[in-house]
Amino acid sequence: MDLQAEYDNRARVPGHPAIIAGWQRDAAAFRATWTEKDLDIPYGAGERERLDLFRPGPGGDWPVALFLHGGYWQALDRSFFSHLAHGFLAHGVALAVPSYDLCPQVTLAAIVQQMRAAAALLHRRFGRKLLATGHSAGGHLTAMLMATDWRALDPHLPADLVPAGLPISGVFELAPLLPTTIGAGLRLSREEARALSPRYLPSPGFPLHAVVGGAESGEFLRQTRDFAAAWGGTAEVLPGADHFTVLAPLAEPESALARRATAMALAIR
Repeated sequence: MDLQAEYDNRARVPGHPAIIAGWQRDAAAFRATWTEKDLDIPYGAGERERLDLFRPGPGGDWPVALFLHGGYWQALDRSFFSHLAHGFLAHGVALAVPSYDLCPQVTLAAIVQQMRAAAALLHRRFGRKLLATGHSAGGHLTAMLMATDWRALDPHLPADLVPAGLPISGVFELAPLLPTTIGAGLRLSREEARALSPRYLPSPGFPLHAVVGGAESGEFLRQTRDFAAAWGGTAEVLPGADHFTVLAPLAEPESALARRATAMALAIR
């Protein structure tokens, strides 16, 4: 198998620069027009340890979802994804979108810890459990949050701080990345790759719905299918969607994906 071809999504989708530019444009326009927001909330001391929160309205009694961005843990930041809040806010769900430090400047384990810190901050601020969702690398981070032993981090946190997850085009087994150009930037040993692979972690038994595009590589389709089966969740293939267009329905309030995401968030107690 040509693992480079299977996992190099930018090479597989020649039109990706225009799609990513569209994300950036739509996200900036959304931030400029949506008034119920708190930007640049620090969850740590670092420059990129910040999140943006978009609220459905005044007050604070609404479910909260956490969207974790992709980029193979090596690119992008929260500023590309603000517009995804459209699909959540229309159904009364707030959306938090954090940035995180990038590999190889930090380790993947450090990024996981940063996302745990962001989730913990949101719970302390709002007293709510969270739906985690994320794209690509963010799908991996979604699963890692679901698998976290929160009481070991802070005995005051609920054990089920993230009791539901909706990863989109996630990577749940990291070993196949190691021989690729993507893996080179992660600098993982085989042991570290295994320890940071949600596919091999015990299932937390929480609601899980994993989504992947029908036009994605065989490996992405396999990873989504195998991970959902291992954790007792459900898997969905979006017909015709590639690794980049698969994210678009999350910003559309009436899409099936946005409705499923918000229903999962609303079901959390």
